[in-house]
Amino acid sequence: MTQTSITRSWVASANGHADFPLQNLPLGVFSIDGSLPHSGVAIGEHIFDLHAALDAGLFEGVAKAAVEATLGGQLNAFFELGREARVALRERLLELFAEGSSLRGKIEAQGTKLLPLAADCTMHLPAKINDYTDFYVGIEHAQNVGKLFRPDNPLLPNYKYVPIGYHGRASTIRPSGTDVRRPKGQTLPAGQSEPVFGPCARLDYELELGIWIGQGNDMGDSIAIGDAADHIAGFCLLNDWSARDIQAWEYQPLGPFLSKSFITSISPWVVTAEALEPFRRAQPARPQGDPQPLPYLLDKRDQAAGGFDIELEVLLTTEAMREQHLPAHRLTLSNTQHMYWTVAQMVAHHSVNGCQLQAGDLFGSGTLSGPENGQFGSLLEITEGGKKPIELASGEVRKFLEDGDEIILRGRCRREGFASIGFGECRGKVLAAR
Repeated sequence: MTQTSITRSWVASANGHADFPLQNLPLGVFSIDGSLPHSGVAIGEHIFDLHAALDAGLFEGVAKAAVEATLGGQLNAFFELGREARVALRERLLELFAEGSSLRGKIEAQGTKLLPLAADCTMHLPAKINDYTDFYVGIEHAQNVGKLFRPDNPLLPNYKYVPIGYHGRASTIRPSGTDVRRPKGQTLPAGQSEPVFGPCARLDYELELGIWIGQGNDMGDSIAIGDAADHIAGFCLLNDWSARDIQAWEYQPLGPFLSKSFITSISPWVVTAEALEPFRRAQPARPQGDPQPLPYLLDKRDQAAGGFDIELEVLLTTEAMREQHLPAHRLTLSNTQHMYWTVAQMVAHHSVNGCQLQAGDLFGSGTLSGPENGQFGSLLEITEGGKKPIELASGEVRKFLEDGDEIILRGRCRREGFASIGFGECRGKVLAAR
């Protein structure tokens, strides 16, 4: 069964749902009324409890083994099973929830035991994240930031040969809705020669795509570029919160450290590679004069269908805006088509030296800005480092984020003839430093 062979669900709220129609079926981990975390699938306004469904005898064969691998409140073992298990589970879920399903009555008879309302549930991280790597594949962001710091040489020469990345801090990755405590650290005030210590004054967001690793590799082995897509379990939204003033002082010579490690927010649902199949695109052709990727990073199939068409949006609300019941202010509308490197190239490069990737590892794409105003994926770019404040409908202005501000990330996939799907929100509200 495919996106086009089944169009509607007997779960009424799934039909036309902005994020979670029948064609999406993302996986996550949730709890309700203080229960232990369970694995589940988002469908419309509900979550299908996979643990309860397993007890009800709704799965068999490979699909049953797939659900059994989700037990315990973490999806790592499920990720490790790879594509066959994901496809089997997806096909069974389509059978269960398609309009006219013979099993509708059995599911409905158990009520909220099988299909609680998502609004009544608490979402958790979907997997144990052993390692987190943040890449830098958004070339427009790399050029925009480079112009601020190196006007004569904005893009360093290795960028077009190497998918640049750095090792992030897995211990502070949190699901959407977790508050963001303003970090403290060393900064170098303008015109001074010695640093001071205190709360960050230039707090920023970064709009990124999160990539969940499925099957890994043994240490010493590498994942070939032609096989790399098979090692990707799914995707989420990712906000790489950044303390720009701390970053400016610490980043030379080794790059970001405390300016990035205080929190990273992700949307809690894992949108599978299979759900995104209709929204694959050819990787945009490199500009004339740019080098071709080295052979270990170049695959015809990946170049033909390794890109994605995912619309990415960033919204801002402030305390004053919420008090005045004003709508959220759109900061950014961008797209994953601005990625200079594909996800498969990121996987192949990360493992080429024999580095072991493991199921549940998380990658960040790097900030995905577009080339035009309104497409920039950070306040650093939008305000040109604070030189051009943003004016809000509340009468407030923003150079960087203030206490009480909330950032909301959203992702949408649209294509003629296919149901649109989304990622759910990735939210975080800024709290004052302790």
